[in-house]
Amino acid sequence: MKRSSGVRLCATAAVSALSFALVTGCSSDGGSKDSDGGRGTDGKPAAKALGTAELKRLIIAKGDVPGFDVGPVPAARAEPFTTDSAECRPLTRVLSGLPPVDAAAQTDRTATEKRPKAPKDKATSPQDMADGDVEKAMNKSLDADVTTVNLSSYDGDGAAKALAAVGAAVKACAGGFTGKQAGATAKVARVTEAKSTAVGDESVAFGLVIDDDGEKGTVYGEVVRQGNTVASYYTINLGAMMAKKEYAVSAAVLKAQAAKLK
Repeated sequence: MKRSSGVRLCATAAVSALSFALVTGCSSDGGSKDSDGGRGTDGKPAAKALGTAELKRLIIAKGDVPGFDVGPVPAARAEPFTTDSAECRPLTRVLSGLPPVDAAAQTDRTATEKRPKAPKDKATSPQDMADGDVEKAMNKSLDADVTTVNLSSYDGDGAAKALAAVGAAVKACAGGFTGKQAGATAKVARVTEAKSTAVGDESVAFGLVIDDDGEKGTVYGEVVRQGNTVASYYTINLGAMMAKKEYAVSAAVLKAQAAKLK
């Protein structure tokens, strides 16, 4: 049975946006060090970054987020989303599962929203459904948040500088920019400011509208600083994207991670 172009284009747009959003960089313990001689601007000992082992104890784990399955980022990692624009790079790093700027240590997790299973007596073959029903069923089956969390830690005022770099990028790159992933060009039509959560010492939230030959989809990110630790999140919901519905970084994931950092 031939499907309408609307169903096909919705799926194409969602998958295209996913290919540029669900990307994860490799973990690293390295990072630049502050050259403040071990002292902060007030003369007191500068804050020291947490190590990887400490971050792994602090990041969300299985059972920490009600309604979500939490586990390691899939081993089959795609190449990171990159850009030649230095000022926009903190955004592409967040959408690659990386800290916004190089950190002393980092670790990551993925939280996937659980979806209720459809009753067997409700199951219907796509071949027996009208185009509109197929689209609705597809949207519903994919309507689940997938959130990647990256925890990173910095010496001195590195965490505050990382957060500031994200805020500056959201403003500077509002008109969009061009990036690449796995050798393909990704056009970001615009960057929008989003309402950030009240967790942590400070936070910045944003949306990236990705344009694939006129088909647009938005992915969302938020970066939160708590002390000298930075939690970076990005969320994609294919069902919401296909249905043109608003969504945001998963509040339950943000809340659970913030609680572990207190």
